[in-house]
Amino acid sequence: MTSDGLQLPEPRVNDMAAASTVAEAFGLLPRPDLDPFERLALAFLAEYPANTARAYRCDLQAWARWTLGVAGVHPLDARRHHVAAWVRQLTASPTARTGKPLAATSVARRLACLSKFYGYGLEVGVLTHSPVPHVRRPTVSEESSSVGLSRDELGRVLDTAAAHSPRVSALVHLLAFNGLRITEALNADVDDLVHDRGHRALRVTRKGGKVGRVAIAPVTSRALETYLTGRTTGPIFLNRDGTERLSYTSAYEQLRRLARTAGVPGADAIHPHSFRHTFATEALDAGAALQDVQDALGHADPRTTRRYDRSRNRLDKDPTYALAAAMGRL
Repeated sequence: MTSDGLQLPEPRVNDMAAASTVAEAFGLLPRPDLDPFERLALAFLAEYPANTARAYRCDLQAWARWTLGVAGVHPLDARRHHVAAWVRQLTASPTARTGKPLAATSVARRLACLSKFYGYGLEVGVLTHSPVPHVRRPTVSEESSSVGLSRDELGRVLDTAAAHSPRVSALVHLLAFNGLRITEALNADVDDLVHDRGHRALRVTRKGGKVGRVAIAPVTSRALETYLTGRTTGPIFLNRDGTERLSYTSAYEQLRRLARTAGVPGADAIHPHSFRHTFATEALDAGAALQDVQDALGHADPRTTRRYDRSRNRLDKDPTYALAAAMGRL
């Protein structure tokens, strides 16, 4: 982090050479010119899959920029009050990208990253303290903050995609009928399409590197077959030239253009996660069991899935009626 031209104070670590030792243990070439925070961050990130590591790297970079540039303290010297001040700024100050403060879920994710990072430093004996454990977390709403589509809007997007091209139609079908994360869809290869006990299925690599299988509905299978036209190797989704894997940026822009063409209100707020949100809410509304939707989404915690359950606050499902009926006192 010395690229900012700041004079870094000497961090309080047990052994200044330990960070390089950790990096060596993970097959990373230690560089004497790297600050100890960067060396420790490299070793920490080496334990995570590429997508997770990329997200955590951004979080750690944001934290380091703030500590060095605003708090005037080295990130390995930060204390609880520094983390609390950072949280206050994140939840109150508008960001350059959106003009709004970060959502509580985003702030909570950044704190989770910091907690894991400093916890890692303690475990490997490089750090003597973590400033994160007792910092108050922002309250995360029980409702999902992402923008979803109604069933009618989703139908229009599917029709628009089918008229546009086989590739985008196949992508929208996977996102809409399986609730895949966009990275799960884009990282899938043709040979990940398998048959399993009479079902057409797709192997997907979840967050954290876990591999699972999801069933492919006949309508989605037909969309994929139309797009692949017999292709049996390589990424499922290729770029326009067919030379490499379709990028996240291209897919994101294509999905938003589809929403505009389909006449979806607020189309400019639509993003790939909107289809995952729609899958969860509509599947639950259609009567799918919460646990089944949780498994399909790859959620580790059922509370995450319940954020999409629009029926949970309906008074006609209040257990008071079940109890009164059971006692014959309705």
